[in-house]
Amino acid sequence: AITLPLAAHQCRLLAQLENLQPKIKNLAERLRYEVSVRGKQLGWSEKVARFHYKKNLRRIMAELYVRDNCHPFKATLLMWVQVPMWVCVSLALRNCSVGATGSEVQEQFSAGGALWFTDLTAPDSTWILPVSLGLVNLLIVEV
Repeated sequence: AITLPLAAHQCRLLAQLENLQPKIKNLAERLRYEVSVRGKQLGWSEKVARFHYKKNLRRIMAELYVRDNCHPFKATLLMWVQVPMWVCVSLALRNCSVGATGSEVQEQFSAGGALWFTDLTAPDSTWILPVSLGLVNLLIVEV
């Protein structure tokens, strides 16, 4: 419920960032020309001209990100939510499967399976669940 809207928001942000790239490239070329002309007028060294170019390019890019509300750091928000959630769910499942939560949960896991996995505390000898989980996660990442 939380990660799906964040994933959609991340896709929108990445699309906006991708659409800004041609504009940033054009502005960077124009800025390079202006800095080189200004540097020759004022007698700047190559290092000083490069410093002014990078400083002004960062400022221009920040203004574009603010204008379009699509800062690249916002695209990492999904990761900052998914990683702690994954750790918590993994620890909870581990604690349930090794009996750290109580003997009644352990008994329910040992008798509550379905299809080919009748005992949820036993390792999956067919490797169907680990492989399918890995493929589903890969699909989620790629989508």
